[in-house]
Amino acid sequence: MGQKLKITGWITLGVMAGALTTVSLQTVARGTLAPLPLEELQQLAAVFGMVKSNYVEPVDEKKLITDAIAGMVAGLDPHSVYLDKKALKDFNEGTTGKFVGVGIEISQEDGLVKVVSPIEGSPAFRAGLKPNDLIVKIDDTPVKGLSLNEAVKRMRGEPNTKVLLSIFRKDENRTFPVTIIREEIRTQSVRSKVIEPGYAWIRVSQFQERTVADFARKMEEIYKQDPKLKGLVLDLRNDPGGYLDAAVALSAAFLPENVTVVSANGQLAESKFTYKASPRFYVRRGGADPLKQLEEVTHGALKTVALVVLVNEGSASASEIVAGPCKTTNAPNCWAAKPLARVRCRRRCAWTLRSVWTTAQPQHSNSPPAATTPPVASRSRPRVSCPIS
Repeated sequence: MGQKLKITGWITLGVMAGALTTVSLQTVARGTLAPLPLEELQQLAAVFGMVKSNYVEPVDEKKLITDAIAGMVAGLDPHSVYLDKKALKDFNEGTTGKFVGVGIEISQEDGLVKVVSPIEGSPAFRAGLKPNDLIVKIDDTPVKGLSLNEAVKRMRGEPNTKVLLSIFRKDENRTFPVTIIREEIRTQSVRSKVIEPGYAWIRVSQFQERTVADFARKMEEIYKQDPKLKGLVLDLRNDPGGYLDAAVALSAAFLPENVTVVSANGQLAESKFTYKASPRFYVRRGGADPLKQLEEVTHGALKTVALVVLVNEGSASASEIVAGPCKTTNAPNCWAAKPLARVRCRRRCAWTLRSVWTTAQPQHSNSPPAATTPPVASRSRPRVSCPIS
């Protein structure tokens, strides 16, 4: 058995080393990283061989490798996750504004699934789920040990089917069951109204495909209704994030031109970028500037109108990127709702790009998976968001 295991381990090492040598050479060629360590690869191959030969039941080799990759990425920080083709497809549904599920944005905390925020009007919202609630069981399955992708799969399903969630609410120190009926979630990401003469409220619940265009249309309606607008409340409470370019565009609507909105750093050249309040940083290839007509209608008034940005514990990622520059750029027309909110935005905007989602493929592979960690290639549309179910 020992000799068999040793042979299996060396065969596995040979296969894996051969596959990874190309990666190592390409990594070195890209400039800054050291070659992959053979000793650690030998250890990985040895464990792979042991599991393959000695586990009580037969195991799927592809699943073993996929799980190893998923564990490697998840170990970086709480916000990084590996997506295969199916998981990426499911995640993409969250930013189109249409999918079947319970309607919550989630992250992971201490091995449990944490509610970042329920989507307005969703079954989870109507059931009373709140930001920071912890999901401990999905039906009869304990969440501890599940990946976020697995949790999302279990909470999604066919319309009009039930899912039972066991919820732990920290501030009440209690666990309770919630039965939710899945339905097609159609999210309207922008709502607005004139509160009183001279003052208006605009709500952005998520940064989706059409958010910037809808925002521009709603603001045009506000200015046509009240051309002498003095103050505006931008409500980003419980906004879990979405497309990065949408966040940059929304920031550009209020900030002076070419002010830095967000920047990122990393080991590779393509990991380092700065997005500024300028159309070239948010206009999609071949598209028109969705804010151009808005600026004409308002005569540039949004740059000077008094602006209050509302955020709370459910505001994450892209919504914080919008709120952050209000403090860091010292824009004279912009205030965050509370000192606590301003501090939170400054602190989290520094790391929120760890969770940028990119569809760029590894250069050494034709396989579909993508990870949510930098580098973010310029050809991709990065998103800053949490998984959605």
